Amino acid sequence: MDIWKKKSKEQILEGIEKSSLKRNLTAKDIGALGIGAVVGVGIFVATGEGAHAAGPAVIISFILAAIIACFCGLCYSELATMFPVAGSTYSYAYITFGEIIAMIIGWCLTAEYLVACSAVASGWSGTFLGVLKSIDITFPKAITASPSNGGVVDLPAIFIIALITGLLCYGMRESAKVNNVMVAIKIVIILVFIILGASHIDFNNYKPFNPYGWKGIFAGTATIFFSYIGFDAISTSAEEAKNPKRDVPLGLIICLSVVSLLYVLVAFVLTGLVPFKEIISENAVPGALSRIGINWGAALVGTGAVIGMMSTLLVVLYGQVRVFMVMSRDGLLPPFFSKISKEHKTPYVSTIITGVVAAIIAGFLPLDIIVQFLSIGTLLGFIVVSLCVIRLRQTMPDFKRVFVCPGVPYTPIITIICCIALLSRLHLKTWIGFIIWLGIGFIVYFTYGRKHSLVQKEDRD
Repeated sequence: MDIWKKKSKEQILEGIEKSSLKRNLTAKDIGALGIGAVVGVGIFVATGEGAHAAGPAVIISFILAAIIACFCGLCYSELATMFPVAGSTYSYAYITFGEIIAMIIGWCLTAEYLVACSAVASGWSGTFLGVLKSIDITFPKAITASPSNGGVVDLPAIFIIALITGLLCYGMRESAKVNNVMVAIKIVIILVFIILGASHIDFNNYKPFNPYGWKGIFAGTATIFFSYIGFDAISTSAEEAKNPKRDVPLGLIICLSVVSLLYVLVAFVLTGLVPFKEIISENAVPGALSRIGINWGAALVGTGAVIGMMSTLLVVLYGQVRVFMVMSRDGLLPPFFSKISKEHKTPYVSTIITGVVAAIIAGFLPLDIIVQFLSIGTLLGFIVVSLCVIRLRQTMPDFKRVFVCPGVPYTPIITIICCIALLSRLHLKTWIGFIIWLGIGFIVYFTYGRKHSLVQKEDRD
């Protein structure tokens, strides 16, 4: 049995034709999905974390992250137009490098999305409770904090995951409409913060601008890079795009342009308002306005953060479900993960399972443990996408590419080098946790996936 067995392009295209998912999404919807994933915890929490690592030079960290993400976005666009299929990096790895690499990447994406979903829910809970506290509404700690934080269960985190899970089960068209509204609201809220804060910037807070040197800048980039998980979420939507060969690349461009500009502006204003050592990560953006006495603005931005994180939660949960669905469709996971609702045309079983697992993690584990996994899966996925572009130019030179990534092989090589550099900045405990998770994935593959793989069954037949 060949664990390196690849999917043929015919098998990929056949899977797309058999899909019973509705093609409802436009380029605007897809761009909003990406913005929904990226502009959430990343901008409201990671900006503060990045500032602690890099000082005011976190502005440079965001620019570096945007450049790396841009290079990778070009690679994603080429692959997404070649193979407009759900599953994104997992599907691209299957056709390029074979089943075992696809399984590893799919398993990495599973950890990445599940953890991101739980982290967002946990962050949402803290921000939501903070907004309620500002209007003198408090709840017992027992039902609003994980056991390690002095509570029993974080019920708000569980509630918000249940709400978003129900919405995704109901329908992707409806989910996209709700997401578009939430994205519009949070962009307006972020612009309010930028406008209000710009007139109160103290330029002394930028001195020293780069207190920790390039080491700090790279550490800041590694810290905030998980925010760009939105690219993978965009490519998982290809099977539900009305015109994937046009809408997916356009959606990526819309997402990258809006997100990069917002991140750099927020980082510039935030580090100008508050000395970087005094930024409170859990309440970075609203807290900065409170510090300069604009309490109504802080309350407004806090409310926007709550709405913003909800849209992030919707997109990362959506991405996870699509990865599960495609892995199941290929036989690497049990068939119920790809069961589609006849009424709503959504993978409802997979959605419910994902929601339940994410809710358990968010309800009972603290945010600092949850967040450890976030960047590693994103960076490894970007590396594989870049390698796929290089390899497919060699193995499928005549395949029609509607969007052609410029500068190959240099563009993907630069992406790979940058991602490896950022991976080297992650903590040892993150790598230990990742290796344990990967070990579980190998067990799942060799005890179930290899025996039920459709690609392997075709060889046996």
